[in-house]
Amino acid sequence: MNLLHLRYFVALAHIRHYTRAAEQLSITQPTLSHAIRQLETEYGVRLFERDRRQVRLTPLGEQFLPAAERSLSILDAGIEMLQCSAEGSGVIRLGFFRTLGIDFIPELTTEFLKRNRERQIEFTFGIANTRKLLRGLSDRQYDLIFCAGPPREEYFVHLPVCAQDMVLIVPLDHPLAAFDEVDLADTLSYPYVYYPHTMVLRSLADSFFEAIGARSRIVCEIDEAAVMAGMVARGLGIAILPHSEAFRGMAVKILRIRRPACCHTVYMVYDRRYFLPPIVRHFRDFTEEYTRSFRT
Repeated sequence: MNLLHLRYFVALAHIRHYTRAAEQLSITQPTLSHAIRQLETEYGVRLFERDRRQVRLTPLGEQFLPAAERSLSILDAGIEMLQCSAEGSGVIRLGFFRTLGIDFIPELTTEFLKRNRERQIEFTFGIANTRKLLRGLSDRQYDLIFCAGPPREEYFVHLPVCAQDMVLIVPLDHPLAAFDEVDLADTLSYPYVYYPHTMVLRSLADSFFEAIGARSRIVCEIDEAAVMAGMVARGLGIAILPHSEAFRGMAVKILRIRRPACCHTVYMVYDRRYFLPPIVRHFRDFTEEYTRSFRT
């Protein structure tokens, strides 16, 4: 089926006059008549009844009209989406781990929107741990992710964009709550709420203890930072977490770790196997420029 012929059919069905329909379509009346005859011949049915005054739809034409209108509407919406995307508008699907949603991601996306007010841009956000984020990126659930630790797969392109301090949180009535900073060695006698082996931050936390020749004493493992903080607030143990202002609203004390240096790098990652829409490439380039000072 010729899509132009379908548009001609819909226009004639509404206007019901060949000359006026042809004028609206900016074609000649013979061109319109020929297109309608071709459409009817192709499917072996009459779509219009003609007399000297007007054109009327046949019963089959009446049934076909809503389907033709829906088809053109869906097609036009798709064309509009492609045009908007080519002009630098569209949806950006970001994935990140939870503590980045307190400061970094809001700052980054707000500044991007400020600089692109003339474009129609929408963000969708997904929150997960690094392994799930990488899986979601590979499965095309996200366009870009921000995660802890550089991925090993060659098809993932990664760029360091910021660093997060790792801090110790303890219950408000804990002996360490009397201090503002602490050496990691001073915490070894206390039980830890810890990350499971499936998380990148687990190996990072382990490396901090390895740096002082020790191991943590683990009382439980949880893969969600907010739940870990909640367990700490209830006195189950202490925990090492990426610093978040959200902890200040909980019944915990935040301590800076003096020794060893405890921080981790956040990476922006995308999959080189997949096409990035123009607006996603624009956001990627903006993020690279916006975070350049971190790398210099």
